[in-house]
Amino acid sequence: MFGLIGNFGPWELVFILVIVLIIFGPGKLPQLAESMGKAIKNFRKAKEDDFQELEDKEA
Repeated sequence: MFGLIGNFGPWELVFILVIVLIIFGPGKLPQLAESMGKAIKNFRKAKEDDFQELEDKEA
Protein backbone atom coordinates (compact mmCIF):
# COMPACT_ATOMS: atom_id res chain seq x y z
CA MET A 1 0.00 0.00 0.00
CA PHE A 2 2.73 2.44 0.94
CA GLY A 3 4.94 1.33 -1.94
CA LEU A 4 3.24 3.82 -4.23
CA ILE A 5 4.06 6.78 -1.99
CA GLY A 6 7.78 6.15 -1.71
CA ASN A 7 10.19 7.52 0.85
CA PHE A 8 10.10 11.14 1.95
CA GLY A 9 13.47 12.77 2.43
CA PRO A 10 14.15 16.12 4.05
CA TRP A 11 13.92 18.02 0.75
CA GLU A 12 10.53 16.55 -0.07
CA LEU A 13 9.22 17.53 3.37
CA VAL A 14 10.55 21.07 2.96
CA PHE A 15 8.89 21.29 -0.46
CA ILE A 16 5.55 20.12 0.96
CA LEU A 17 5.82 22.63 3.82
CA VAL A 18 6.51 25.46 1.37
CA ILE A 19 3.48 24.49 -0.73
CA VAL A 20 1.29 24.38 2.39
CA LEU A 21 2.56 27.82 3.46
CA ILE A 22 1.83 29.24 0.01
CA ILE A 23 -1.70 27.81 -0.05
CA PHE A 24 -2.78 28.54 3.52
CA GLY A 25 -0.40 31.30 4.61
CA PRO A 26 1.47 31.50 7.90
CA GLY A 27 -1.55 32.91 9.77
CA LYS A 28 -3.76 29.89 9.10
CA LEU A 29 -1.07 27.27 9.75
CA PRO A 30 -1.72 26.96 13.53
CA GLN A 31 -5.46 26.57 12.91
CA LEU A 32 -4.77 23.94 10.28
CA ALA A 33 -2.46 22.01 12.62
CA GLU A 34 -5.03 22.20 15.43
CA SER A 35 -7.85 20.90 13.24
CA MET A 36 -5.65 18.07 11.95
CA GLY A 37 -4.74 17.13 15.53
CA LYS A 38 -8.41 17.05 16.53
CA ALA A 39 -9.26 14.92 13.50
CA ILE A 40 -6.53 12.40 14.36
CA LYS A 41 -7.67 12.34 18.00
CA ASN A 42 -11.29 11.70 16.96
CA PHE A 43 -10.20 8.98 14.54
CA ARG A 44 -8.20 7.18 17.23
CA LYS A 45 -11.09 7.45 19.71
CA ALA A 46 -13.56 6.05 17.18
CA LYS A 47 -11.17 3.21 16.36
CA GLU A 48 -10.74 2.34 20.05
CA ASP A 49 -14.52 2.48 20.57
CA ASP A 50 -15.07 0.11 17.65
CA PHE A 51 -12.47 -2.35 18.95
CA GLN A 52 -14.01 -2.18 22.42
CA GLU A 53 -17.47 -2.82 20.95
CA LEU A 54 -16.16 -5.85 19.06
CA GLU A 55 -14.51 -7.22 22.19
CA ASP A 56 -17.73 -6.74 24.16
CA LYS A 57 -19.70 -8.66 21.51
CA GLU A 58 -17.23 -11.55 21.61
CA ALA A 59 -17.45 -11.85 25.41
